[in-house]
Order: sequence, then structure tokens, then C-alpha cells
Amino acid sequence: MSKEPVNRELFDEVMVPNYAPGSIIPVRGEGSRIWDQEDREFIDLQGGIAVTCLGHSHPGLIGALHEQADKIWHLSNVMTNEPALRLAKTLCDLTFAERVFFANSGGEANEAAFKLARRYAWEHYGPEKNEIISFRNSFHGRTLFTVSVGGQPKYLEGFEPAPGGIHHAEFNDLESVKKLISKEKTCAVVVEPIQGEGGVMPGDQAFLEGLRQLCDDNNALLVFDEVQSGVGRSGHLYAYQMYDVVPDILSSAKGLGGGFPVAAMLTTARVGASLGVGTHGSTYGGNALACAVAQKVMDTVSQPEILKGVKSRSDRLRKGMMDIGERYGVFSEVRGAGLLLGCVLTEKWQGKAKDFLNAGLEEGVMVLVAGANVVRLAPSLIIPESDIDEALERFETAVRKLTA
Repeated sequence: MSKEPVNRELFDEVMVPNYAPGSIIPVRGEGSRIWDQEDREFIDLQGGIAVTCLGHSHPGLIGALHEQADKIWHLSNVMTNEPALRLAKTLCDLTFAERVFFANSGGEANEAAFKLARRYAWEHYGPEKNEIISFRNSFHGRTLFTVSVGGQPKYLEGFEPAPGGIHHAEFNDLESVKKLISKEKTCAVVVEPIQGEGGVMPGDQAFLEGLRQLCDDNNALLVFDEVQSGVGRSGHLYAYQMYDVVPDILSSAKGLGGGFPVAAMLTTARVGASLGVGTHGSTYGGNALACAVAQKVMDTVSQPEILKGVKSRSDRLRKGMMDIGERYGVFSEVRGAGLLLGCVLTEKWQGKAKDFLNAGLEEGVMVLVAGANVVRLAPSLIIPESDIDEALERFETAVRKLTA
């Protein structure tokens, strides 16, 4: 069966229907180009939803994977391994962090972050200090805990009762946080510095600085979810560095493995001490194959010329999309940072973001949506400028046909 041809119809026969994939089945990729089963070519501005940060079939990542595959794949956390230790040291050297916990996905990294925040407060202040403040339209994963902290009720529907002690404020509204936070009960404030699924909405400088101060004033931890905004996506290695606002805990995934499943929770030694032996774990967390690939990702993305290149590519892509928006009256603004951009639909086109995604596919360019009103772009951090230009040409053709 594994060698027989497969098609989209097979999905409906064998997969749980929680996804609704399109008819295209990609079979190979190189750089920022993808080819499907019919050998149709697409320029990829999706990046696997901000995952394939170095594009497809990157030779450095392939080399790292092959080299480690010849050594050892998996050990479990009964013992450690060299790639995990090297990667943890690199993450600590390049960020505020002093301690690292490895997992497999952003949801798991956030689960660890939220558990750590509660455990730390329980140890230092007592069991009453357990409340988490998050934000409406946020997204932190699909476990029951993380989807409850996330501020989108649609993802929780049918899975209640939700874990308690979670409150939601308004993003970029510091006064709404002040109404909820307390020294007696709040253990953490959890925020995406740039909301991804919520519409590619950057945090205001004063808002994030204010959260840091409120957490300090109320003995609460500040948790940054950088699953989508991290690993060079913003033009900085992590977006907190762009804002110069340092969290106590940070979650990282998606781009960390460049397409190989791996995630990390970063924190300080003081806070990390609360996850003592036996308090949390992950069978695959710190997997040697995953960490070897992630090491190559970090070694590459952290180079100054790569981060500088993100900013120049961002300017090119942002201007091109805004020009299309103005010519056809479809985008009111292009917001975001680096190569995490959201093209906000004008009032006339509200609710039709998926139409733009589908129209793009017809012309050979792959884009994303962030809700019904935003076309989202998250391409490779090293996408050639010629690919950006060609992608813009293809997307303009799609928009012209859609708006005709």
C-alpha cells in the first residue's frame, strides 16, 4: 500500500476530519519552490506556517540530519545526549536564557511554560497565586491547557470544562491588564509579542514595556510565546530583542527545526529551578536528530547577514503587497515585522481571505490566512529576492482575476 499512488480523496478515507487540506499534494521542494504530484511549480510564501525558515531541502540541514542519523537517533531522557547539550548551550549564549527544556511542538513548549509559571508561584508564594492573564485573539497551542490560555473561544468549544484560573485582557490595552492583575493571585502574564493567528498584530512598545513593569510590581512572571515570531522571523533572533523587553520564560518552536519537529522553553536559572526532577517531562524532548538539525538552524539564522537580509526582504515584500493592495483596493495596510506579515483586507473584501489564498494557488503562489480578514506571509528567511518579485507578479495576477 505504501508504494501505491495517493490522492486527496484518500485523506477523507483514512484521516480524522479536523483538517480540510486543498487538492494539491506537494511532493518535493527546493529553496522557496515547491512541486506537486502533477509537477506544477509554486513559490512558497507560507513557509509551513513560519516553520521552513531556511526553505526546502536546505543542504546544511540535510547534512546535519544525515550526519546525526549515522550516530544515534533516540535515547530518552534517562540520559542526555551531545546534540541536546550543544543546542541548549547555544540558546543560552544567544538569548537571556540560562536554562532550557526541550519538547516537540509549540503547544508542548507553552504547556511547559504555563506549568512552570504556576509551579514557581506555588513554591515561592503559595497555592493561591495561580492565575494566568492572557489576551483575546491570542493562540498558544491545542492542548486543553494551551487552548484555554489562548484567547479564541472557537478552539475550546466542545472541549469544556476548561482549566480554571485563566483571564483574558485586550491586546495592546495595558489598562485592561491592570484591571485583572493582582499580587495575591496572578502568577503570570502570557503574550505573543506579535500575535500570529490573531491577525499578525504587533505589540506596541509601550504595551510590552508596561507588561514587564506590571509583572515586576506584582511578583508575576512574564511569558513570551515566540513560537511564530522567533528564530529570525522578526529580523531579530527573537522578537523580545527587537522590543528590548526581556521575559522570564520564552517558548520557541516552528522555525527552530526548520521543518524538523522540535521546540524549546527558555528561562532563567532562578525560575527554571522550580521544574525539579520528576515535575515535568517529554519522551522525545531533546531528541538527538531534532537537536542536531536545530543546531544547524540556529548556527545559520543567528548570523548577522541572515538577520539583516530578513529586514531587506521584508521591505521588498511589504512594499510589493501594499502596491497591489492600493492598485486593486484589497489591502488597507500591511503590518507585522520581518517576514511575518499580515495584509489586512479592506472593508469591501472582509471575510474573504481564503479567496485570496485559493486564487494565489491557481497562479502558482502559496500564501496563508490569519483569520478571515488577513492574508498572512511567512516565507523562508533566505528567499531569493527574484523569487519575491516573481511571487508578487503571480499574486497580482491572482488578485486581478479575483477582483475583475
